[in-house]
Amino acid sequence: MTATAKLLVVDDEKIALNNLVHVLQKEGYAVTGAQSGPDAIKLLEKEPFDLVLTDLKMARVDGFGVMERSKELQPETEVIIITGFASIDSAIETMKKGAYHYIAKPYKLDEVRKVVGEALEKMSLRRENRQLKEQLKTFRGDASIITNNQKMKKLLEMARQVAETGSTIIITGESGTGKELLARFIHANSSRKDAAMLSINCGVFNEELLANELFGHEKGAYTGAGELKKGLVEMASGSTLFLDEITEMSPAMQVKLLRVLQEKELMRVGGTAPIKVDVRFISATNRDLQQEVAAGHFRQDLYFRINVVSLKIPPLAERKDDIPLLCHHFIRKYAALTGKPVTDIAAEAAELLASYDFPGNVRELENIIERGVALCQTTTIEVKQLPEDLRGLSFQTIRRKQGIMPSLNDQEKAYIKWILAETGGNKTAAAQILGIDRVSLWRKLKKYDLDTE
Repeated sequence: MTATAKLLVVDDEKIALNNLVHVLQKEGYAVTGAQSGPDAIKLLEKEPFDLVLTDLKMARVDGFGVMERSKELQPETEVIIITGFASIDSAIETMKKGAYHYIAKPYKLDEVRKVVGEALEKMSLRRENRQLKEQLKTFRGDASIITNNQKMKKLLEMARQVAETGSTIIITGESGTGKELLARFIHANSSRKDAAMLSINCGVFNEELLANELFGHEKGAYTGAGELKKGLVEMASGSTLFLDEITEMSPAMQVKLLRVLQEKELMRVGGTAPIKVDVRFISATNRDLQQEVAAGHFRQDLYFRINVVSLKIPPLAERKDDIPLLCHHFIRKYAALTGKPVTDIAAEAAELLASYDFPGNVRELENIIERGVALCQTTTIEVKQLPEDLRGLSFQTIRRKQGIMPSLNDQEKAYIKWILAETGGNKTAAAQILGIDRVSLWRKLKKYDLDTE
């Protein structure tokens, strides 16, 4: 913060004021001087400061008055009191009233530099810690969905409308589109939001383990069941249970889930008495449910029960306008989590991502950016930090751009540009790979205006 920190120095003695302003300006700070308490307060009302150094004894408004108003207007700004009437009592009073420190006149310049530097460092760390905590909180638990896409905005509006109904919902979409995130968005906008949403991936467990996870068991229900265990359905009573990849459920488990949906009760494994539950079910699948029903893989009666409201998330390839927004969101996320100063992505890298179809959708994009941040040594992610198989697409411009197919010249230019990037600008190596001599390469560089890049 030292190079850009804004300091306000207040002293009603003009010579002392000018001297201190001069000393601090030489340290690289942006320093503003005020020759009275009222003048200082006017400045505090107009613009922010990182640190205030004020004389204690001044006419009309003293240093305590300046500090009090500074704390009201700019709570994070630290204040250092300078006094020629130093004593233990005044020091204690100064600190009690909120000053970072006090400096006694006549002061030593080294002491001023040290105290100012420490005060600014403290404030900088406090701001960074607060921002990081807010970011980490957002990244770990927020149900907000970032989008500029009209399809997604309509989908979110529908999700918000059905959130309060309590209806069962099925979310469909390709893997990596964010089905669980949409489920959390629905839960966060429902009357059940104060209770934690629970979730389970039905494809992870075999039939026996899934039954145990969902419905729990009684003590002694089977060998090793030494204690009663509540299942996720029972634990989610009063809240929401998200069933991911529901089409992976076996027919027997589908029957058990159907009973819970119809009767709003369950039986623990080994139990004899039904247990009433109040659960809002949200399910998800990347398969075509109607085809699964037609093929006999999924019960039709269960399909109708879970499909009261159907929400389909479009793949990332159909909402390319979200890619730049998501890129910068993930850059901020992983820069904060890793402590790296990455803030941007190069135009060429962003263009390459925009031309990619993302079979893995948002999850794949997030993984690409996480990798880019990890490998980045500067503030900007470059093409060389993207995965190798993706970099190989940088010359493959066969996809339409704004409805126009690229010409052969466009293809050749992109390919030559990619080869030069891969060879680090080595024209001899590039010519060998291209199978042409250096003179031919030079002509092509002139033709495509690449010789100046």
